[in-house]
Amino acid sequence: MESAENLSEQVVGAGPDAAPIPVNVDTAVLLLGAGVTAITHPLLYVKLLIQVGHEPLSPTVGTTMFGRRVLYLPGFFSYAQYIVKVDGKKGLFSGLSPRVISSAISTVVRSKVKQQVELLSKRNDIRTSLRKVVQETSHEMIIQCLSRVATHPFHVMSVRCMAQFVGREVTYGSMFSSIVKIFKEEGVAGFYVGFVPHVVGEVLFLWCCNLLAHFINTYAVDDSFSQASAVKSYTKFVMGIAVSVLTYPFMLVADLMAVNNCGLAAGLPPHSPIFKSWLHCWNHLSHEGQLFRGSSFFFRRVPAISLPSIVD
Repeated sequence: MESAENLSEQVVGAGPDAAPIPVNVDTAVLLLGAGVTAITHPLLYVKLLIQVGHEPLSPTVGTTMFGRRVLYLPGFFSYAQYIVKVDGKKGLFSGLSPRVISSAISTVVRSKVKQQVELLSKRNDIRTSLRKVVQETSHEMIIQCLSRVATHPFHVMSVRCMAQFVGREVTYGSMFSSIVKIFKEEGVAGFYVGFVPHVVGEVLFLWCCNLLAHFINTYAVDDSFSQASAVKSYTKFVMGIAVSVLTYPFMLVADLMAVNNCGLAAGLPPHSPIFKSWLHCWNHLSHEGQLFRGSSFFFRRVPAISLPSIVD
């Protein structure tokens, strides 16, 4: 599932029924974004380590609601406690600085581009609601792509800072040293590894979410129903959650490509194969049945292919 910040950025204000959102960026907005980023960072840190396949804790035997014995991998709290035990409470916030900067840049880019897009939109007379949804989604897609171009380098740095936990490296430290290292060893392209699947996933999310919400509100919700307006107001949010589950594999592949073959243990054998492209990574995960690895923080069952006979 997509991160909370991405989901809220993409769902809010993208549909025909959404209220206009002020585009002026002020200090309060930036501080709020930084605060949300800091609060949610431990969640994304644990998710990233699960995504790269790092499972330092042994699974425990549990039972399903039908009484069958299964093995469960540790959930978020157990994993977070392990990180604190190894690196202290400060360790939960490794890689936070690039994410805070990324959040701030994204807010500024989105607001500036949105201003220009809204000026262009006022010149067009759109009479049908479907055409309006298509136009607004197209504009939101442009905003999202430009925002990703500006912030993806910081995403790569953040992911690598967190992935260092696997091999206990200290290769990526300060922002400046990380920028110098990536540029020296990989060039400008190094800042955009995993960019394509990330953008593809976000674009698919936008179109699927907005179109599904439009069709449901138009054809499935009866306007004579007393609570129709309330139902319509939540449709986009619910669709966002559902669609984010379907587009999660793109986010997973993007994060794995950001780490793959960069010199960190998390992206090298035996922890991970070296992938030739993001499609190669996708095919490998699909073959292993791991396209949704890291999408859940709780009740994570050990894949059936690796279950020992003790569970049967």
